[in-house]
Amino acid sequence: MVFALVVALSFGPALIYAAIIYWLDRFEKEPLRLLAGVFLWGAVVATIGAIIATTVLEQSVQFLTGSAAVAEITGTTLLAPIVEESLKGMAVLIIFLAFPHEFDSALDGIVYAAITALGFAATENVLYLYFQGYLSDGASGLTALFVLRVLLGGWGHAVYTASIGIGLAAARLHRGWAIKILAPIAGWAVAVFLHALHNSMATLLGAQFGLGGIFITLLVDWTGWAVALGLVVWAVFRERHWMRSYLREEVSLGTISAAQYRTACSLRAQIAARARGRAARQFYGTCAELAQKKHQLAMLGEERGNRARVSALRDSLVQLSPAV
Repeated sequence: MVFALVVALSFGPALIYAAIIYWLDRFEKEPLRLLAGVFLWGAVVATIGAIIATTVLEQSVQFLTGSAAVAEITGTTLLAPIVEESLKGMAVLIIFLAFPHEFDSALDGIVYAAITALGFAATENVLYLYFQGYLSDGASGLTALFVLRVLLGGWGHAVYTASIGIGLAAARLHRGWAIKILAPIAGWAVAVFLHALHNSMATLLGAQFGLGGIFITLLVDWTGWAVALGLVVWAVFRERHWMRSYLREEVSLGTISAAQYRTACSLRAQIAARARGRAARQFYGTCAELAQKKHQLAMLGEERGNRARVSALRDSLVQLSPAV
């Protein structure tokens, strides 16, 4: 009974956070099947892999140093961030490689990465809340860890791994091989650094200063989250800029009407329009996809059929338009 409660307290908020991320992706929503897939990857594959790999590496450090304390600190502050961000990042890399035409912008990279990380965090929180919370200190321990890890620290993993999504998006949307190679590496390095910084502060400051150390750690975390939210807002407005730039031509071509163009380019009107039903959601989602494919055609050229995709999306909008 308690374990079921812990699962609900861990996965319930994670799914709410994932829904917020999905809502923030205002124009061209990512397929739910892919989002469910990366969430499950984080919750199952990345978590199990991280437990195994980190345990093996910690034991190796203990064998080499002869110190369990050194192995534990190294595992928490260095090995865990490297292993966990690598395993979470693999889900985003799979989307990047297997579904490149669903990976259209920096916001797409953030969405896939953050939802993968939320799946990971949900399972990790189950383990912490039950074993280190309830079994160690009963209901009070469970409650304390729930507040600390799920409510106050719930966005941590999502923000770390978002850097990997941004790095892969930069590689996706640029021609130069230097960027294609270096941007994903840089994104992974930033994710590992942020994760290691949090773990180091939580471990060292928490042990030395107690609640004061935890507060400082959370303050640094929240500052990072504010920066991440700023990046999301920038990415949303960047996509709106593409909508305004690339859909203007579609009005003159007769693909969409002037009224539909205004709605497609408005954040507020998008929300109202999508609430009208499936036809409107499909139409305005196709508008956003057309704008993104035209941007890719302008930036990357043909790139495995961009011109044909633009033509097919135009045809789809012509067919959908009368129902909107």
